[in-house]
Amino acid sequence: MPSTTIKTALPVAIATMEKRYEGEVVGRSATLFTSAFDQGTGTYVAMESFEGALHGRTGTFNFAHSATTQGEGMNNTFFVIVPASGTGELTGITGTGGIAIDADGTHRIWFNYELS
Repeated sequence: MPSTTIKTALPVAIATMEKRYEGEVVGRSATLFTSAFDQGTGTYVAMESFEGALHGRTGTFNFAHSATTQGEGMNNTFFVIVPASGTGELTGITGTGGIAIDADGTHRIWFNYELS
């Protein structure tokens, strides 16, 4: 993984992760994270490649999201489905979405999308 040679007050990190989804969104994703973060504050940017089913339609697509945290909760959130990234029954997917984190740490994702 690349690293930066410029040092700031918050270290920059890169990580990869595989996620599993169940419910209205069923499948898995491969995620690339970049963040500048410590225990109390920071910002992340993520790109996910999803494979599975969204409300029963199968295929793949990419989506990107970012957020800033300062103590409790997320601020300045951004979430977008990458245009022209869909395949299969998800070809032509566009839209937005979001992520919520429950008190127990469970992550919930939703998509507001259209298929053209």
